[in-house]
Amino acid sequence: MQLLDAARELAIRPLWRLGFRPFFLFGTAFALLAVLIWLAALVGHAVPWQPAGGWLAWHRHEMVFGFGGAIIAGFLLTAVQNWTGHPGLRGRGLAWLATLWLAARLAWLLGAPSVLLVPLELGFLPTVALILGRSLWRVHQRGNYPVVLVLILLALADALSIGGLVTGSDDMQRQGVLAALWLIAALMGLIGSRVIPFFTQRGLGRTTQVKALPWLDWSLLLAALLLAAAFASGAGLTANPTLAALCVPLGLGNLWRLLRWYDAGIWRVSLLWSLHLAFAWLALAPLGLAAWHLGWLEDASLAQHALGVGAMGGLILAMIARVSLGHSGRPLEAPRAMGAAFALLNLGACARVMVLPLAGSIGYWLAAICWAAAFGLFLRHYAVLLCTPRVDGRPG
Repeated sequence: MQLLDAARELAIRPLWRLGFRPFFLFGTAFALLAVLIWLAALVGHAVPWQPAGGWLAWHRHEMVFGFGGAIIAGFLLTAVQNWTGHPGLRGRGLAWLATLWLAARLAWLLGAPSVLLVPLELGFLPTVALILGRSLWRVHQRGNYPVVLVLILLALADALSIGGLVTGSDDMQRQGVLAALWLIAALMGLIGSRVIPFFTQRGLGRTTQVKALPWLDWSLLLAALLLAAAFASGAGLTANPTLAALCVPLGLGNLWRLLRWYDAGIWRVSLLWSLHLAFAWLALAPLGLAAWHLGWLEDASLAQHALGVGAMGGLILAMIARVSLGHSGRPLEAPRAMGAAFALLNLGACARVMVLPLAGSIGYWLAAICWAAAFGLFLRHYAVLLCTPRVDGRPG
């Protein structure tokens, strides 16, 4: 980079220099606050107004599209710079995109009319997909086109959910949200299969990386996409033994990948065991859903929360802890408190999936407190990092 270009880049406020900065900061703050607000609503102490569609509609949509959407955007807008060798979205454009995301969150929470809420909500994911797709197209990097496809499908799932909100159809809202949740599972499987064995090899100083099995990775991506399509169509909302035949291979395939990547040394490095535990939830969730389809599990939401809390929440927390260090020029050594944060996140997932059926509301409280504490610890140790320049003086 020329000196003039470097000076121009360094003139940008640190928060707007790369996508991970605003979206990891705002997304995790939202994750913390949104769960506490939801818990207050459950126990009858919520604010006197109703969000658009009511508290349940707000909770299920916003944890997937609000929180999940922010972190996905931050990760991909940062990764595409490494993938293509071209600068990522930054400066005023990044600030406007983050403002669009925030405006949609406020519009939904404050119960804004549909004429305002709909364009704000439906503008975000297509914009991210357009930015990402244009960057990849410029260098003809076809290997990452599936990521853009999943983003487009996520945008369509959001449109389905918003359609249900506008028409008052609870089923359409559930179809859109659950389809999106399994699309995120597809994205986690796709990205996780690339980075987890790589991070494991690098983090432990191994000489070789576990060799990928492309046929397995593509098969599991297809299975997750088909499962998302089943929810989008409404077929996945009711127990159907046929769908168990899709869920079981997906769960076992993710478990096989995890076993192939396993190295006993991961337990010495919190940035590694947290990734592996999150991926274990990604194997457990489809197996739990298969049990529901076969009539062995009474409540399908247990499997959905294993995916949403354990897999999505766990993988997000582990990934952003590492990515934030690497892209701020710091050593890849997480603060000691992050080990506690990763443990709390997994404890919260266990509470929501395993304690709740046995102990009722205690499970809700424990899950919410653990979730909030985990993301609170992240913010405590990373918020300043996300708002300040790289320690090595480079742009980004």
